[in-house]
Amino acid sequence: MLEAVHANPHADTETILTAVRRNLPDVSRQAVYDVLAALSAAGLVRRIQPSGSVARYEARVGDNHHHVVCRSCGAIADVDCAVGETPCLTPYDSDGALEGFVLDEAEVIYWGLCPNCSAEGTSGSQP
Repeated sequence: MLEAVHANPHADTETILTAVRRNLPDVSRQAVYDVLAALSAAGLVRRIQPSGSVARYEARVGDNHHHVVCRSCGAIADVDCAVGETPCLTPYDSDGALEGFVLDEAEVIYWGLCPNCSAEGTSGSQP
């Protein structure tokens, strides 16, 4: 299962199921869901779910990277964190709501059109 996630970055469960069944044809759909949940809980894979999309899984863990999603075709790519001062990732806490929290991650999703959809003049249909 972990090999399938490594071989298919940002894959949904169906894609991972298909990849796993190439080597283990009798694996159940529920087993794939259960193992993906366990791998996510153990920090071996990262689960992301952009708005309007099914859950996706990636093997890039241990860093705080972000994603860009094409509004038209749904393609997803990694985006490294901004280097230097990043005021949008420093939460404003005027009412003390963050008191006691130890922040260790920020999730940012950039939306737009991928190069293929942009060249085709496709309008966005995703959120």
